[in-house]
Amino acid sequence: MSLTVLSSSSRRHRSVSASRVVAPAGTHRLAWGHVSVLLDRRTLAAKLLLLAALLAASLTYLCLGERHLSPLEVLAVLQGQGEGLANFLVAALRLPRLGAALATGAAFALAGCLMQTLAANRLATPGIIGIDNGATAFAVASVVGLGVGMAPPAMALAGAATATVLTFGLALGGGTQGYRFIVAGIGVGAVFGAITNLLLARVAIDVANAAYPWTVGSLSARPEGAVRLLALGLALGLPAALALSRSLRLMGFSESVARSLGTRLGLRRVQVLSTSVVLTALAVAVAGPVGMVGLIGPELARHLASPRRVPVLASALAGALIMVLADLAGRLMLAPLEIPVGIVTAVVGGPWLLWILIRPRRHGVA
Repeated sequence: MSLTVLSSSSRRHRSVSASRVVAPAGTHRLAWGHVSVLLDRRTLAAKLLLLAALLAASLTYLCLGERHLSPLEVLAVLQGQGEGLANFLVAALRLPRLGAALATGAAFALAGCLMQTLAANRLATPGIIGIDNGATAFAVASVVGLGVGMAPPAMALAGAATATVLTFGLALGGGTQGYRFIVAGIGVGAVFGAITNLLLARVAIDVANAAYPWTVGSLSARPEGAVRLLALGLALGLPAALALSRSLRLMGFSESVARSLGTRLGLRRVQVLSTSVVLTALAVAVAGPVGMVGLIGPELARHLASPRRVPVLASALAGALIMVLADLAGRLMLAPLEIPVGIVTAVVGGPWLLWILIRPRRHGVA
């Protein structure tokens, strides 16, 4: 009996002590019994801000078009109470395209965040180091018909993996650190871009038109099977990236420090790189190369979130927001003509890239 009383008293003492723990500055502590979680206030605020902006942009996306709808009409359709033209416009046309925009934007930006953190360089996005172009070249090869029976998603994955291997090989053992890796990736991307143009130049105009969305980035001809594969890949890739977030933070330190803290750097690098390649390939199979989203999304997330964290989830939200807004702008600016989303992001991303180049280093990413 005395042992039971002592154990109960000890548990009460630990509970009282835990309730008196003061959270570090800039964090908020949530406690459930003996379990507590520290939330970075700035990062949490950034995620909520991006989520609110994404919801507002998504509602605007569903409302606007050649035929504008009111928010009440859109909400009625989403609740299964829509009728006539509103139901057709939202459920059949705009909502599937919105889903593709959300998934591709999140995938591109998440892959960009992973690659930038792995290389400790803000320029190391899949679009700049050639992964996008490799995936595009292989996807176009499957469309124009080179005797290859694989679907564009499988070919895009093969192309992304090939470009990654070539970039690492040409970096001459330098790994992912430093500008040698970036320069090698730019060279590989240029070669695959030339291959894509050569493939399109040697086929009939109708076949070239069918492959056009994979060359500039567009959501107007998205394959439904590829969208489902991307949704599955994102459902697996995002939790995997969140699970790797602690290792990603430690990659900002020297290798000796990271290893002393228990990080298996070789395994973690393979996991981060594999996740980035798969997400990029699946996104390219849906929308083509929209590389600037992988550059702008993580940078926007870092600007809003805490520098003490790798903004994995915030990058995905920012990328989805950018893709939705860019595709909406492309649909509306010259309506009824449509500007491909890849052109819109390139126009915005070019000045952003110059700003990154002249802006001083911050948040541990060069």
